[in-house]
Amino acid sequence: MIKQISVFLENKSGRLVRVAEVLGQAGINIRGLSIADTSDFGILRLIVDQPDKAITELKDKGIMATETEVIAMEVPDTPGGLAEVLRYLDGASINIEYLYSFIEKPTSNAIIMMRVERINDALDVLKEKGIPIVTGERIYKF
Repeated sequence: MIKQISVFLENKSGRLVRVAEVLGQAGINIRGLSIADTSDFGILRLIVDQPDKAITELKDKGIMATETEVIAMEVPDTPGGLAEVLRYLDGASINIEYLYSFIEKPTSNAIIMMRVERINDALDVLKEKGIPIVTGERIYKF
């Protein structure tokens, strides 16, 4: 499983740059990110190379941040590749809360980050179906 950092951001100028500055000044490299927003606030989801240090640095600077476990998996980078994998989880009645793709591609497959309701059950299904699971160690070192 991968440690994902979630940061609550007001939709105001300078909030995102502040997070990036704090992480950069602490020597923390952002590996992947996603932002979901409304008119008033956003949730920044980050994969970084040093998640424990990132949480500490952000909180020390007064930035609201939490840690969540997500799954990183490789899916075939072909039309229908993601649908095939999602069918396995749907067949096991595992709800996907959100997902996003990962920026770097160390293989010919796409890497997808995914938050699910029952993470251990989802991991069991994916492993049973032969879907490669990407470790935190591998992600953090890209």
